Amino acid sequence: MAAPKSLLFQLHRHWELIEHLTRHSREQPSFEEAQVMALIARYSPEMSEQEHASQLRSLCNADVLQWLSRSNSLQINPLVLEFARGLTREHELGLSSVLRARVEAIRSSTDALQQGLQEQDTDRLRRAATQLSELFRQINQQLDQDRHAIMELAEHSKGRDAAVPLAKRYSAVLEAYDQYIEPMNEMMDSGLGGTFYPHLEAAEKALDQATEQLSVLGALYTHRLQLRLVAYQAKELRRMGRLVAQQCVETLLPLREEARQHSQLTTAISSLLGRVRKQGLRHALSAPAIESELPVWQGSRQRRVTVGDEVKSLMANALNFEPLHQYFPEESASGPVPIFEWVDERALINALDHALPIGNLMLWLKQVYPQLPDSVVLRLYHELVRNPRWSAHLQNELTSTALKTVRVRYHAHSLHHGKESDGQPAS
Repeated sequence: MAAPKSLLFQLHRHWELIEHLTRHSREQPSFEEAQVMALIARYSPEMSEQEHASQLRSLCNADVLQWLSRSNSLQINPLVLEFARGLTREHELGLSSVLRARVEAIRSSTDALQQGLQEQDTDRLRRAATQLSELFRQINQQLDQDRHAIMELAEHSKGRDAAVPLAKRYSAVLEAYDQYIEPMNEMMDSGLGGTFYPHLEAAEKALDQATEQLSVLGALYTHRLQLRLVAYQAKELRRMGRLVAQQCVETLLPLREEARQHSQLTTAISSLLGRVRKQGLRHALSAPAIESELPVWQGSRQRRVTVGDEVKSLMANALNFEPLHQYFPEESASGPVPIFEWVDERALINALDHALPIGNLMLWLKQVYPQLPDSVVLRLYHELVRNPRWSAHLQNELTSTALKTVRVRYHAHSLHHGKESDGQPAS
């Protein structure tokens, strides 16, 4: 086994080469010595052939590249390969069974945590919390890697040559959907059939209870902080799982539906062409079984034009329409003012001058002009109170006067000779 420092130094020195080999390791698990030498010469063109061979020996001595037994082929160190794939996002799609096993392991660690709560065993609580933290980290890492792997798979499938049959082009997409997306959706179901969210919720509640119990027991702050951070990991993992599942489905589902529809359409077209070749175009298209056998490309549509009930009601209203007679403003204007509303204001003022002083102006108007309507009486009352020919004094007592149609409650005004006025008009 090579020293870690030497391995990391060779990675730093030949990173372009390792990145190229990592990218092609998905399709070619091992490489011939001549291929590796050609790549070294490609990335180091200024060196000689002997120096290229020296670099290859350095990579093998540092355990970056390993010789396969019973062959002259080279492979990348699995640890280096996993490290490089993690940095370059060249992951392979993981197994849903591995993810399910890790999710099931959360339940056992949660049981251990709850047992430590019951026994008040601090060491067991810490061990269970550490196990949960490691499981959360592994699940989060696998979800992130699987998301990038699915994105890469979709881009590779869509980027292939259009001449390749669609079923072959999207075969990896269909396989990934059936073997990964469907089991992951079942596992992340929020109902009774799911296991992801219930296990995480149970672990989160157990961690919160453990944190409270450690606070009551007076445990170290670092121990309580450890449990609190693990609880935060559980919350973040729930959000991450929901987001990754949604993105994976949105990426692969359209491609899956496109492949399925194309398969149905191809079958329908082939069947129709065979029928046309045997029976002729007219008999093949007029067959009654066409609609049931070819639902993808052909659909029946009603050709009859009908009139809706709303249109019929509108037409009936239009037939029975009678225009209304609209009066212009000059035709609808009111006639002359009735005679009983006429008031000789000059005679009224002279009569009021001879009747001064008056204790209640409202009663005086009612007695002198009993034929006037209430609106005219109130108008005259307000105008006479404001007339500067006499002085109006507002009384302190509240009084009430019944007119023809209304009863007025007000503070009465008394009129006297003079021009000073200390009152306001009645309300």
